[in-house]
Amino acid sequence: MSLRLVFAGTPEFAATHLQALLSQDYVPVAVYTQPDRPAGRGRKLMPSPVKSCALAHQCPVYQPESLKNPEAQAELAALKPDLLIVVAYGLILPQAVLDIPTLGCINVHASLLPRWRGAAPIQRALIEGDTTTGVTLMQMQAGLDTGPMLVKRELPIQAQDTSASLHDALAELGAQTLVETLPHLAAQSLVAEHQDESQVTYAHKLTKAEAQLDWRLPASQLARYVRGYNPWPMAWTLLAQDQANPAASLRIWQASVQTNPHPQAPPGSLVALDEHGVTIACAQDALRLEVIQFPGKKAQAFASLAPNYAQKWPLLATRFACPEEEAIQ
Repeated sequence: MSLRLVFAGTPEFAATHLQALLSQDYVPVAVYTQPDRPAGRGRKLMPSPVKSCALAHQCPVYQPESLKNPEAQAELAALKPDLLIVVAYGLILPQAVLDIPTLGCINVHASLLPRWRGAAPIQRALIEGDTTTGVTLMQMQAGLDTGPMLVKRELPIQAQDTSASLHDALAELGAQTLVETLPHLAAQSLVAEHQDESQVTYAHKLTKAEAQLDWRLPASQLARYVRGYNPWPMAWTLLAQDQANPAASLRIWQASVQTNPHPQAPPGSLVALDEHGVTIACAQDALRLEVIQFPGKKAQAFASLAPNYAQKWPLLATRFACPEEEAIQ
């Protein structure tokens, strides 16, 4: 059966799925993506990764500000789609839109639903210490990721995974799963499974404020935060005396859990400093910052910085601030 597909998505995660469809000759009759947004230092309007992919393959592109107005809905209905595939589109689909395609709308979600409904499932899985994640193809409903599940594929979370590496792995898994599932969708041979509402968790949007490391937590937890907030918003900290100056924040790209050589030191104390990194006391164990970034600088391995900072950060005399801590004078 030949399907009239419409694809809706915006970021790189979605573009990977569109590219997989095109590589298997599933050419959408239309591609929907969010309007071009300002980006970069020049704040020039930039197309989304999905738009760039669609234009490279001569696919018609639609960029409505919303799908809630009758004009946009009539435009979609005129395409007579059999199936609408939604991957990280970023716009709400009202019931009137969900009712347009003959076979409905399916969504590829980057978690094993019902765990981690919402905006940041990849990051929340890492931050909370999940050992397994995956993708779920679901039939869309008007609620937030509430629809019945059609296919689930698991992916182990590796010890060194960051949100960036897990994003790429899940994008490939989701794209492969989508392509493999399309013939079954066309044949209407899949049996949907309703989500267990008692198992629901929500992956709320990330904020820069939450990425400030709190040294009163165990080092193992903070190490997960470093991986989960990479590449955005990036885990960060401040020297205690700079607490009133967030512009002086130190970003942390890579860190590891270490035994604390000075277990009586208060959380946030610098307890070791060598060519491998700067090690900071936590509620349990210590966290060694191995790849860091100063304001206006590129991320660097601490090995290249240690000679310059050994005197600036004297052992056991330097403290790193905890969130909402009063500046130390």
